Amino acid sequence: MLGSTNANSYQQETRLMTKTFISTIFLVVFYGFIYAAPISVEIVKNENGYQLLRGGEPYYIKGAGGTVHLDKLKSYGGNSIRTWGVDANTDNILEEAEKEGLSVTFGIWMGQERQGFDYSNEDAVNAQLEMFRQTVRKYKSHPAILMWGVGNEMDLDYSNFDVWKYLEKICKMIHEEDPNHPTMAVTAGLDVAEVKLINKHAPSLDILGVNTYGDISYLPEAIKVYGWNKPYVVAEWGPYGWWEVTKTSWGASIEETSTQKANTYSKSIKAIVSDKKNCLGSYVFLWGQKQEHTSTWFGLFTESEEETAVMDVLIEEWTGKPPKNFAPSIQNFKLTDKSAFDNIIVKSTK
Repeated sequence: MLGSTNANSYQQETRLMTKTFISTIFLVVFYGFIYAAPISVEIVKNENGYQLLRGGEPYYIKGAGGTVHLDKLKSYGGNSIRTWGVDANTDNILEEAEKEGLSVTFGIWMGQERQGFDYSNEDAVNAQLEMFRQTVRKYKSHPAILMWGVGNEMDLDYSNFDVWKYLEKICKMIHEEDPNHPTMAVTAGLDVAEVKLINKHAPSLDILGVNTYGDISYLPEAIKVYGWNKPYVVAEWGPYGWWEVTKTSWGASIEETSTQKANTYSKSIKAIVSDKKNCLGSYVFLWGQKQEHTSTWFGLFTESEEETAVMDVLIEEWTGKPPKNFAPSIQNFKLTDKSAFDNIIVKSTK
């Protein structure tokens, strides 16, 4: 009886160990990102300038801001996406990006003065620092991570320059927690005084990200003249912004046609790739659709998920080959032989 009991106990123990082992394997496979090793990313400087290395291999960013249609981004020659913050869908986005072979500039939202965040409030900034720490700890080992996007346009309509001191605290903390991925902070355009402030107060920042639209042709030269001596990424670019274009007599911004936008994108991307010494790549905005001034201003897809001539430009630049099917071209867009610049006013028949 004793021998039988021992045998039964051994069998039960073996079954339990087997179940535990199978359960562990299932967790590792299903939630593999928790245990996966990160792909190391570093910035190197040589006689040709700065270069990003991912897994030891040169990596030039051909990216888009957005989290949808990742399969199309990959098939069109893109290699990276940029996000702006953490939400309930973050884990799924990382998994989808990894599945498609895309890297992720992982954005973590940093408080903005214009939205009510007070950088003179020690409790608020300390809580924000801890939020950054916990986020980095949670996701730093995911193989899709390319770099940390520390905030976005904190300089827009701001007056408290302490934001750059706290940017330094965050970047230092990230380097302590995660030695495998660089940090990037993103500004709204480029300003010489701002560059000096960042140089002075945030020396731990690795990469400057610049959101720029109509002024993009000046960026490669301005970066040097303004004194930024580290690499940079064009973190957002696209059509002329609604704040940069001609307005009608009643104040409506005049949007380019899709064909005009394609020409704008073509010129912009030439400016980006012209700087082979300091620019690590770019993220076109927006890989998706949004309502901002109009439903078509920034989106690379329409509300019905159609694509325009802008996509033709990106495909050819990213793949080196023209698309198989070109989008229609708009020759003119007029009403009674007048364009939007003629301030068309229709009189009421009542």
